[in-house]
Amino acid sequence: MLMRTDPFRELDRLAQQVLGTAARPAAMPMDAWREDQEFVVAFDLPGVAADSVDLNVERDVLTVRAERPEPAGKDTELIISERPYGVFSRQVILGDSLDTDKVKATYDGGVLTLRIPVAEQAKPRKIEIETKEAHHEIAA
Repeated sequence: MLMRTDPFRELDRLAQQVLGTAARPAAMPMDAWREDQEFVVAFDLPGVAADSVDLNVERDVLTVRAERPEPAGKDTELIISERPYGVFSRQVILGDSLDTDKVKATYDGGVLTLRIPVAEQAKPRKIEIETKEAHHEIAA
């Protein structure tokens, strides 16, 4: 059987694996939202063992690093490979309004969830205004 090779198709496939597409981003998709006085970030890491995940905060940059090993051994012939393997890393810039010393991380069902509390200095507070007649409080 004669098969035609298309080098551009292979290049396109490789670029989609590394860079991802709009429908399927590369390696570590995430969601982020605010709940009351916490900032929550969830990363999808299916097939990644919890002990291969590394979290690091330096200044206001959070770095998540994870590794998903290839399932195929030396004697295995891989037929289709659409899931990314290897080492993945993602950085998130955290604002000054978050308390990076109190980050809490949980890993359940292939989802890494980080909870970062809002720093005390960024929380709204009341400021008292003094007048000659009476004291009034104004929300800041």
